[in-house]
Amino acid sequence: MMEKIRAQEVYGIINKHNKSKEQILSILLEIQEASGRNYVPEECAQIVAQELGLSLSKVYDVLTFYAMFSLKPRGKYILEICKSAPCHVNGSKNVRDMFEKELGISIGETTEDNMFTLQYSSCFGACDIAPAVKIGGKVYGNLNEQKVKEIVDLYRKEGQ
Repeated sequence: MMEKIRAQEVYGIINKHNKSKEQILSILLEIQEASGRNYVPEECAQIVAQELGLSLSKVYDVLTFYAMFSLKPRGKYILEICKSAPCHVNGSKNVRDMFEKELGISIGETTEDNMFTLQYSSCFGACDIAPAVKIGGKVYGNLNEQKVKEIVDLYRKEGQ
């Protein structure tokens, strides 16, 4: 069963994009945002395939190719730890450990309150401030234990 998003909303998003196959990324991104859990439910992927005249496997090809999509529920905030070479050399493993300790989860997991999901990301262009983490569109760099705690506290307050 779908989380927050109803089939009617999915059809509305698809129709807004004129059932255009070329708009599949935009359609899926809107559905993911509307789901309330930062993922594309299976039922939604089936509707997209049907309405765009695509096979379900083609829709899943898109959903699994792009890192911005998820097939399972995620937290309100996605914390993406850069795993590029510059971040790795500058201690991204330590940053991962700090976030795991602060949030009480491991990489790839979501906090019990559904507030945070911790995951790796490929380079997002913050090599000059490595190691870095991206939350939504905001990038934080030169991270240490104190900064990690401040970032988590900030988003906890913001998310309430």
